[in-house]
Amino acid sequence: MDLQAEILKLKKEKRAIILAHYYVREELQEIADFVGDSLQLSQEAANTDADIIVFVGVNFMAETAKIISPTKKVLLPDKKAGCSLSDSCPTKEFEEFIKKYENHTVISYVNTTAEIKALSDIIVTSSNAKNIIDKLSKDEKIIFGPDKNLGSYINSVTGRNMVLWDGACHVHKRFDLMKILELKKQNPEAKIIAHPECEKPILIVADFVGSTSAMLNFTKNDSSNTYIVVTETGILFKMRTESPNKTFIPAPPTDENCSCNDCNYMKLNTIEKLYNCLKNEKPEINLSQELILKARKSLDRMLLLS
Repeated sequence: MDLQAEILKLKKEKRAIILAHYYVREELQEIADFVGDSLQLSQEAANTDADIIVFVGVNFMAETAKIISPTKKVLLPDKKAGCSLSDSCPTKEFEEFIKKYENHTVISYVNTTAEIKALSDIIVTSSNAKNIIDKLSKDEKIIFGPDKNLGSYINSVTGRNMVLWDGACHVHKRFDLMKILELKKQNPEAKIIAHPECEKPILIVADFVGSTSAMLNFTKNDSSNTYIVVTETGILFKMRTESPNKTFIPAPPTDENCSCNDCNYMKLNTIEKLYNCLKNEKPEINLSQELILKARKSLDRMLLLS
């Protein structure tokens, strides 16, 4: 069976749209209607007349799509495609944490569950976090979760002293600084580009720090020809497609047996699962109307400030 052809046929029949995150497999990015960062994809889908959204990514991303497009059916090819960062912030524990800090504004990274979004005052992305936080009063007390590395980075570039939840992404916290410096030694002309979810020592040595989309745009517009890319390896496909004459080197993790750093959750998505998902219209993401309304408030506040 030609799965790509069957998927395109089903997509047309069911008035569906396929979204793929930068970190999923190449063949999934190739067949998607939109490829991008999580919030950007949900916003793209909301602006279409599609009846079904198939989010080829992880669970919290599909939840965000449902929050933004509550009347559309939202599907996820593999319900087990979770997120270590999202999982590092359990709802009850985070709720108890924020109770300890009265009169604090709760700002949460978009990489969180719908329940955490409902507990938050403002949602941010790695692209807009600095700009949004800069718009708040300098006297405003802030809790930032769940990514402590991103929160620490935002503190450093805004001069804030936000209270940070102790969460992290398993991909971005296991990059090996010494191996990256060795790669730089071997490729002295290369620029190190890193996602702000990385540990602080890596951000210090980076030539550019930014979101996945920002890293992609940087490599397209920058005059250099070689880059050491310190984020999930899925983005390399798009970078190589956009800049075929440039060289992109994946940064290695601490694992001695691996030369790249993949998100095992993202890689759960396959072309076979996408076909079955669209054919059977499941797994489906279902959220209560109450939860959608509560979570939507924090997203709306973000859109207002940005």
